[in-house]
Order: sequence, then structure tokens, then C-alpha cells
Amino acid sequence: MKFLLLVLIITLLLARVTPVMKCWGKSGRCRSTCKEGEVFHILCKAGIKCCVDPKYVPVKPGSSNM
Repeated sequence: MKFLLLVLIITLLLARVTPVMKCWGKSGRCRSTCKEGEVFHILCKAGIKCCVDPKYVPVKPGSSNM
């Protein structure tokens, strides 16, 4: 019975995890600091960064250095 109660408590605690906020067309995630290799160009709500993998960031036209 104690084991069942422990499993129930752990399950309820895990269910209360806050959902991840998506941004940049659902390709990015809102975080206070970006992981290595991620970039940010816009901010999410509350001033946190929208961290996006660079392969999802479009290249600006006319930005080539030729």
C-alpha cells in the first residue's frame, strides 16, 4: 500500500511540470539562456529569449559578402 501511495505522489509531481513555451513557428523554445549552438533573434513573453537552431533561421536577402 505504501508503494502505491509513493507511485501516486511521484506521478502527480511529474504531471505538474510546466509546459514548454514554443516560438519561431514552433521551431524554437523560450528559455532564459540558449544552449550551445542555438541563436536568438526575438524575445518571448517576459523578456526571455526564443532559442532557435540556426538551420531554422532564414538567411536575409542581400547579406552575402561578395
